[in-house]
Amino acid sequence: MATIDLDRTDLLLLAALQHEGRLTNAELAERVHLSPSACLRRVQRLERDGVIAGYAAQVDPERLGLGLQAFVRVQLVRHDAASVAAFSGFVEQWEEVVACHALTGDMDYLLQVAVRDLEHFSRFLLDRLLNQAGVADVNSSFVLRTVKAFRGLPLPRG
Repeated sequence: MATIDLDRTDLLLLAALQHEGRLTNAELAERVHLSPSACLRRVQRLERDGVIAGYAAQVDPERLGLGLQAFVRVQLVRHDAASVAAFSGFVEQWEEVVACHALTGDMDYLLQVAVRDLEHFSRFLLDRLLNQAGVADVNSSFVLRTVKAFRGLPLPRG
């Protein structure tokens, strides 16, 4: 996928929206020193070009009763297309998995898991993850505290 050429104003728009996605068009236009109509056209172009992939609320997991987060490294027995597709399909269905990344190195996947408690994690691990054919090894690490959470991507200097 080709990168999109972004000028200084595009980068200002993206920075503002990454930190405050609920800004009105008028507020956003004022922050980046554009007219509201020019601002709207630029944001629509960024959306159309796929630079802005969507909008979402940042939700506090503990307020939802999801007090335990873990990172789970998974190694598959086989790496053929069917095995990878099957594993990916299962991961898509598991609501506890909030992110999944394919990796290089000794493990194949890194899952970010959000659950209520250790019992919930144990049921997820034993009944879902380890119960799937094709999983060779699993290694889990629990989050003690979050030092820095995702707050947007680093943007190039304009």
